[in-house]
Amino acid sequence: MYDIIIIGGGPAGLTAAVYARRAGKRVLVLEKAALGGQITWSPKVENFPSVASISGTELGDRMAEQAMAQGAEVELEEVIGVEDCGEYKRVLCDFGARYEGRAIILATGAKPRMLGVEREEELVGAGVGYCAVCDGAFFKGLPVAVNGGGNSALQDAMLLSETSSRVYLIHRRDSFRGEEKLVEALRAKDNVEFVLNASITALLGDDELRGLRIVQNGAERELAVDGLFVAIGHEPDNAAFAPLVELDGRGYAAAGEDCLTKTPGVFVAGDCRAKKVHQLTTAVADGAVAALAACAWLDR
Repeated sequence: MYDIIIIGGGPAGLTAAVYARRAGKRVLVLEKAALGGQITWSPKVENFPSVASISGTELGDRMAEQAMAQGAEVELEEVIGVEDCGEYKRVLCDFGARYEGRAIILATGAKPRMLGVEREEELVGAGVGYCAVCDGAFFKGLPVAVNGGGNSALQDAMLLSETSSRVYLIHRRDSFRGEEKLVEALRAKDNVEFVLNASITALLGDDELRGLRIVQNGAERELAVDGLFVAIGHEPDNAAFAPLVELDGRGYAAAGEDCLTKTPGVFVAGDCRAKKVHQLTTAVADGAVAALAACAWLDR
């Protein structure tokens, strides 16, 4: 029987593991893919306090090593459900493994929606990205593209317009879904070009992105860019936990800054939680808050 089972081995989950272990709790981290989470997709991380520059992979490795050095146990398992058994929770995994814990922290993150274009995954970190706030500075003075039509895409384009030589804002419709004020502000930028009624059909370049092939109004066109930021939304991985956690209309866990859920003993942290800012630092902060809340609940 574990004191706390943490579902998800990204920055939020690993931070929670460190805090829970330092409080003397027996902790298990369950991760279905690779420890470190989405941050491992970033070639460089330069917005994490005290670390001037580090690869996302190295940062994820350091977080995992720290959690395990503190005594957290780690298993690579995909969780398919959690049963509320009153005084404890039973975690069910896809290949039949079962684990029991007195408290649960959900830190399953949210994955960016992908375009579905050939070689997209291959070029992640080599020109293709999903977070302009994280990686936009690496394209200073270079032409880039943003794909999307909502506020996230508009905000990404605005941010990139301050540093990149040219920004192509690609959207499959003839108008944007985002705020009109943002649209007008971008329209006034000399280095921003709206590419409407357009879809990306191919990513060009060998080891690194060098351009895009698009179809616009039925005609094929190529854009020379060094970076592409896909901003068509994220998908939280919370469906399996719906019986325990209230979800909002987009599938995010409807928990506040205290990381509490409607089920006693179940807490939520990181990008799977409904909030305005999804960044590495906010995920780490959530991990600390959720762990301390879980420890306080266990010690009640």
